[in-house]
Amino acid sequence: MSLSIKNNPFMLGFDSLERLLDQASKCSESYPPYNIERFSDNKLEITLAVAGFTEDDLSVNIEDNQLIIRGKQPQETEGHDYLYRGIAARQFQKSFVLADGIVVTGADLNNGLLHIRLLQKEPEKKIRQIHIGTKKPEAG
Repeated sequence: MSLSIKNNPFMLGFDSLERLLDQASKCSESYPPYNIERFSDNKLEITLAVAGFTEDDLSVNIEDNQLIIRGKQPQETEGHDYLYRGIAARQFQKSFVLADGIVVTGADLNNGLLHIRLLQKEPEKKIRQIHIGTKKPEAG
């Protein structure tokens, strides 16, 4: 018998973890192509190939615990007579679920590549002692 995270009595407050895993599994669209590179134990970089997009066409946001990159180009075909159009000019949205402690430190657009720098902070060890009191019986 296998228990889901939601039904495991030792995993308190992790109800949203299954929802996050579902979100991550649905973010499998391949456009635009991307790399994820580790530079050290705590430094990562996501690089997306966004040829044809300008800084004004792109947005990088953190919404709750997700890094969301959106690209939208104006559909300017007026004045163009394409015999063949193989360069995509479509909008996209790419999402990455971020673990606790991951922060975005910056983003740069160079030569058609969008570089997003991430830093994984070491989690603080928190120890807190809980006072044990005596509950008085209710009169009644």
